Parts: sequence; C-alpha cells; structure tokens
Amino acid sequence: MDSSLNIIHVTRVTPSNSDSSESLTLPLTFFDLLWFKLHAVERVIFYRLAEATRPFFDSVIVPNLKTSLSSALSHYLPLAGKLVWEPLDPKPSIVYSPNDAVSFTVAESNADLTRLTGIEPFSSTELHPFVPKLQNSHDSASVVSFQVTLFPNQGFCIGVAAHHAVLDGKTATIFLKSWAHICKNQDSSLPQDLVPFYDRTVVKSPPNGDIQILNSWQSLDKKFNGGKEPENPKSLKLPPSPVISPEAVRYTLELTPEDIQTLRERLKRESSSSATSKELRLSKFVIIYSYALTCLIRARGGDPNRPIGFVFVADARKIPTPPIPSSYFGNCTTVRARVRVTAGTFMGEEGFLASTRIVSEMVEELDESVVWKTPDFGKMTSLPPGMQFVSVAGSTRFGVYGLDFGWGRPEKVMVVSIDQGEAVSLAESRDGNGGVEVGFSLKKHEMDGLIDLLDNGLKV
Repeated sequence: MDSSLNIIHVTRVTPSNSDSSESLTLPLTFFDLLWFKLHAVERVIFYRLAEATRPFFDSVIVPNLKTSLSSALSHYLPLAGKLVWEPLDPKPSIVYSPNDAVSFTVAESNADLTRLTGIEPFSSTELHPFVPKLQNSHDSASVVSFQVTLFPNQGFCIGVAAHHAVLDGKTATIFLKSWAHICKNQDSSLPQDLVPFYDRTVVKSPPNGDIQILNSWQSLDKKFNGGKEPENPKSLKLPPSPVISPEAVRYTLELTPEDIQTLRERLKRESSSSATSKELRLSKFVIIYSYALTCLIRARGGDPNRPIGFVFVADARKIPTPPIPSSYFGNCTTVRARVRVTAGTFMGEEGFLASTRIVSEMVEELDESVVWKTPDFGKMTSLPPGMQFVSVAGSTRFGVYGLDFGWGRPEKVMVVSIDQGEAVSLAESRDGNGGVEVGFSLKKHEMDGLIDLLDNGLKV
C-alpha cells in the first residue's frame, strides 16, 4: 500500500497536579524480572471518525488526549519515570522524579484506514509507522511512549509501546482505560477498579528467586555474546527488534460464539471416542489457543519430527493465598511453556484434540507452586535450531474494545509486536457478543494455507 507518515511534532507530557518534590521508587519484582530483556509490547488502537479533519484533530482531539493523559499519569507516576539499575542495587527499579514525562508523538498518515481495519490480509510492515519508539540505553529505559496519528476524514489511531519489565497486559489495559475514562468524562478522578495498587509486599517471591532470574538473563547474554561476559552486566538496553520480512502479512480471524461452540462440540465428540478418558478443560482460551496452535503448525508443514515449542502466560493475581488485588500495578503473570513436542503431534487426524489435551493439562496445573517456580532460562540456549515456537499475546478478558475516549469504541485493536516472533494475539470481539479475535502475522505463502485451515476447521 502506498502510504506515508508525516511527524507533526513530538512533545513530552508530564503528570498533572503532582507535587514538584514528589518522587517514587518501585523495585522490580520476581514477576517483572521474568520479562526484563524482552522486546517492548506494541499496540495500535484505531478509531473511525469521519469528522477527523486536520483542524479538528489539532484543536480538539490532540489537546483532549494530551490533557487527559497528563491527568491519568498523575495516578500512574511510574509510567512517566524510567527503569534504572544503580551500581549498588541488586536489581533494577522504576524511578519517577519531578519533571519526568512520557514521549507523545503527533503524526498524520495518508494510509487507508478501512484497509488497515478490514478483514483482508495486508503487509505487516504497514502497522509499524503508527507505533512510537521506546527509548532505552545501557543506563536507563523509558517505561511507555505514545503516538497519535490522524487519517484525514477517516479517523485516528493511538499507538503504544510499553516496557514489559514494568507492566503486563492487564496493567497496561487498566491504564488505557483510566486515560480513556478521564478523556471521555472530563473528570480527573478514577473509579476504584482503575486506581492502581502499588504495594509490592503482596508479591511473595521465592528465596533468591530474583537473583536466579537475573543470573539466567546474564547467562543468556553471555551465550548470545559468543561466550564472553557482557561488558555491562547491568545494561538496560533491550535487544534490537528483528527485521520484519516484507513478505509478512497480518490477518485477524473473527470467531463467533457459534464458531467456538462448534469447536467445543467437535472436541467433545473426538475425546469421547478416544482411548484417553481424562476430561478436558474446554474453556474459551484452551479451545482457541489449541486451534490456532494446531493450524499454525500445519500451515508450516515440513518434517513431522521437527521440534515445536509453545508458551502462554496466565494472570496470577487470583492464584496465591491471599490473592493479589486485581488493580496491582506491574507484572503479575505466570509463564507456562512446553518444548520438544514434535510437529507430527499436531498434524494427524487427532492433532487438534492432542493440542487441546496438552494446553488443557497446562492450565489445570496452575497453582501456587507453579506461580512461584523460577524458570530455567538456560534451557533456551539448548533449544534445537529452527524450532517453531508459538506464543500468545493479549487476552479476551482485557476489554480493549471498551476504550472509548469520547469518540466511540475502537474500530480495531491490534498487537503489533506479534510480528517479532511467531505469536498470536487474542482479544474479545468488537461487537461484544462473546466472540473472539485472533491475530496472526506470517509470510504470505504460509498465511494463505493458514486461512484455509482455519476456515475448513470451522465447517461442521
């Protein structure tokens, strides 16, 4: 698609009404450190608005978004701060100091909003101009950055880049809901469910768990540095983002409640005639992720003995006793992974059922012992080369289509960062009927096969 982006200006937005002498320090927790060196999470939220002319954008949309962002940041001061690692500190911290701010880019694009939010596949690289860069160096790293882009007489989008070591998907979404609430209602106060909970003592990490995770990250750095010790073991610089293939395309599968029920009934039939009698956990997540996983592996094809790995995360707030408050600020997820499965497991006639059995068991195993288990990142250095590794981003429980800033519900919400690896994204359907959107980014020849597989599997 022939399109261009014009950067109008880049500004800094500071929290409003914050005491000029107020500062805040939050050490990273066990949960935060799990994501310490991963790429930023990138999301774009599109809004259709025919009256979005350049004068209206400049005089109404941008000022309202900036003013409400400033108010929202006054409740979420850490987002305006930086990630730092002082020489004498055992681990990094988020530090907010007076006059800290977030980067806010204002841009204009001549891209076709209808195409970007439609159902037809399009080049994955077309979304990247709408995502701001997240500043990071050896000494410090920004927490979030924002970009608002106008599509004249079509609408606008809000692009977000967020440091995964500071906030998980739930915290990021609660902040966006806070920003939208303030913007729409022109009221700087927040309902109780959007007020962040900062007390980090509720995270009861295992003894030396934090140090073990940091040591694992440093072992990975050494592995990827040719066996040499990193020059700066306390560097906060994130690894460079992988180059996105020009052949990669985006596609969103829209599953209706009826589609999900069709898949559920199919699994019930297949499992009832299977030799294994263990009852499956047929939740919406288990069904959809297992289905996407199966179709992705079949779309790749190739040697049935080739290695497969997959991973997903689960919100851990409700699992410990006592539970962690739902508005807890920061990462609070547990990672579930399975490696060294072979592609043939998913390619046979009962591949979908086999996939569902594995994912169902992984979900059933979630308890406190799993939540506080320190992962062994060292295993990542011994994974077979060429392994197809599938992860999942987002959740159907975040409610991203409720992000109304005063100009209506989003037209489309997409997780751009799934382009950085073979991942799928999940979100609830825009119409709120209980359906699900599943986002994919693959090379075109694989995507063509994937779409056929996804469609055929829904036929009764």
